[in-house]
Amino acid sequence: MSSHSGARYWGNVEVIEEGDTYRISRVEIKPRHGIKPQIHYHRNEHWVVVSGVAKVTCGDTEILLNRNESTYVPAATLHKVENPGLIPLVILEIQNGEYLGEDDIERPYDLNLIKPTSENK
Repeated sequence: MSSHSGARYWGNVEVIEEGDTYRISRVEIKPRHGIKPQIHYHRNEHWVVVSGVAKVTCGDTEILLNRNESTYVPAATLHKVENPGLIPLVILEIQNGEYLGEDDIERPYDLNLIKPTSENK
């Protein structure tokens, strides 16, 4: 099993196949959970929804994807995915790039791209 597979607080990741410049994973996100906003510089991602509904934010664009729909996340683009539904969201994620290491992931709070606001309450 790949070191990238395993349970997360929001669901589970299972690496299906891995090569030097690509990784294919089955990502399951629990209802009403999501992956925090992140950015990486050395890989692109394709996401295909297998079941459930995905709320995807990529840059300034937010879309809803249903089963059998997909989206592309280019490198160096802030992105996140959420499961707004009541059933588990299952996505096939295809990562492709010259470097796939986990240390290529940055969170926006680390980058100061997103600041918590109290004035919006």
